[in-house]
Amino acid sequence: MYEGHRIAAVVPAFKEEKLIGQVITTMPDFVDLIVIVDDHSPDRTSEVAKAVGDPRVTVIRHEKNTGVGGAIVTGHRAALDLGSDINVVMAGDAQMDPTYLPALLDPIVHDGYGFAKANRFFSTGSYHGMPKYRIFGNIVLSFLTKFASGYWHIFDPQNGYTATRRDVLQRMPLEQLAQRYSYENDVLINLNILRVPATDVPIPAVYGNEVSSIKLSRVGPEISNLLVRGLWRRFLWKYVVHSFSPVALFVLGGLFLTLFGTAVGIWTIIETLGPPAATAGSVVLAVAPWLLGMQMLMYALMLDIQESPDRPTAPPSRQTRSGKREIPLLPPLAEVDQEKAAGHGAVSPAEAATPDK
Repeated sequence: MYEGHRIAAVVPAFKEEKLIGQVITTMPDFVDLIVIVDDHSPDRTSEVAKAVGDPRVTVIRHEKNTGVGGAIVTGHRAALDLGSDINVVMAGDAQMDPTYLPALLDPIVHDGYGFAKANRFFSTGSYHGMPKYRIFGNIVLSFLTKFASGYWHIFDPQNGYTATRRDVLQRMPLEQLAQRYSYENDVLINLNILRVPATDVPIPAVYGNEVSSIKLSRVGPEISNLLVRGLWRRFLWKYVVHSFSPVALFVLGGLFLTLFGTAVGIWTIIETLGPPAATAGSVVLAVAPWLLGMQMLMYALMLDIQESPDRPTAPPSRQTRSGKREIPLLPPLAEVDQEKAAGHGAVSPAEAATPDK
């Protein structure tokens, strides 16, 4: 146990027979449960994990390959059923150094965060050993994910080394999350809809002899599609359904004026191709709405950045007489935004998710 809480390590694994044993044997003693999810590997991943003989290990083998996201969801549910308080996700390829687990757990145990994740880009030394194409890809995806998820203070979203509180997982629509490589991005979007405070923790990655199966030509379109859909889903639930905030007014008004100005501008340009020349009035009719619309969209962006859940909404955990540290549960969304949500009867899919028992 760590600070009186049951810690579960969820380890998705696919063709990791060479490294899964190392992942298990290097797991710290304070980790109570190790849930290995073999995502239908064609090798001996499951057999090797069982052969280690660690009593903390539970091995689950999928009958068919579901993707890394599907494997993580299976592991989360199994860990919750086994009574975990905090679930940590660690890859089966030994790229996540277990000695940094306390640094990942402390923001949740002591500071009241609901979600903590590793960030490989806090120091220049973290870049050593990382393939250049991964550095470039992660930087681009980080900026796009900031925009889609609303966690403007979070970087390195593709880093799957994470820790999540039990009550947060129970509120998450786990079965609706993306099952493949866009899983981490989808998690951040759903966490923001639930207003879960999240934080980054400086943790370098370990790159060894493992071979990555990620193909940018396949993963890029998948993640881009999810981010576009996720952006509008977050906007709808957070700023329209939960509370019709100024962000919604600025976005809707800004889009209308920008599109109107663009359409008039195109019409004006077409008209100027032949006599008579465009009048000053027609030019102003195109430029003024466009500028006003862009200004409204910038205001919406500024407000969205201010809404980023970067501070805990609950007080730090406290020590009880029994010696166990209690982590205050995040209040239901209706309590967090009770006044703003008054009068709206709609319930988001995230809130409607059935808690795990």
